[in-house]
Amino acid sequence: MSLDGESRPVIVAASGGLGYAIVKHVACSHWVEGIMTDHVSKDISEFAEKNGIPLFKGNPRNGKAQAFLSNLQRKVLLSVNYLFLFDEDFLQEIEIAINVHGSLLPKYRGRTPHVWAIINNERECGITAHRISAACDAGNILVQKKIRILKTDTGGSILKKYEKIYPDVIQQVFDLIAENKTEGRRQNEKLATYFGKRTPEDGRINWWWQRERIYNWIRAQTRPYPGAFSFIGNTKIICWKSRLSSRGFSFSVSDGTILYATADSLVVKTPNGCLEIEEYQTIPPNVTVPEGGIFQ
Repeated sequence: MSLDGESRPVIVAASGGLGYAIVKHVACSHWVEGIMTDHVSKDISEFAEKNGIPLFKGNPRNGKAQAFLSNLQRKVLLSVNYLFLFDEDFLQEIEIAINVHGSLLPKYRGRTPHVWAIINNERECGITAHRISAACDAGNILVQKKIRILKTDTGGSILKKYEKIYPDVIQQVFDLIAENKTEGRRQNEKLATYFGKRTPEDGRINWWWQRERIYNWIRAQTRPYPGAFSFIGNTKIICWKSRLSSRGFSFSVSDGTILYATADSLVVKTPNGCLEIEEYQTIPPNVTVPEGGIFQ
């Protein structure tokens, strides 16, 4: 499928809202001959079905995508926010395979790199287009774009920034392909870092951390992600927004103690100061959070 512009056969592998935006963007200027996605990204699946584009859903490893590939030209594979790795047999079927990754490789290989960058108090993150190799996010770099991380940025706001910048990076990739300049530059393995897949249960807050880390922990995982959380007894408290507080405290008070509580905010003691939870949610709902309670 190509809505207009040049006709270049491209297989797009994508997941999630960002992946959906890129699928639509690429289809406006290139012939998308196939789409690969997961079972959860319904917008992408529906786009493929509506436009009559061959679709593969699920993990392509171990030959599962062979039938899908058999009727395609397989000139270019573009992977964006895709949930799965490709094995060597699959990559041998593709002439040029490119991934667009949400970090400044070789740092932050792996999943949700922008979330990890915020958690780790990085001042910048970015986008890297690179050749796909059998190793995760390890192929030669073609294009990189840096993005400043503001103190008010969240995981969601960084994704919005990415959504605006990805099209330009992808166009640079297609320009390089047209010019046969896709060798790229090797990554420095000595600088490589890897961060694994996050699950909702990984969002639990440790109140023995410095308050700056907890602040970053909360903003990195706020909506659209499941949120950072803690417990008071059997009540789960999801913390959606926080700020550093000037409220005083006694060093002898246990970390995680709620010094002040209303229906709208909580002030919690940490080792190096107080943190105000400006927006939170209780599960079950409408539970009153007590002053003097201690987060577990």
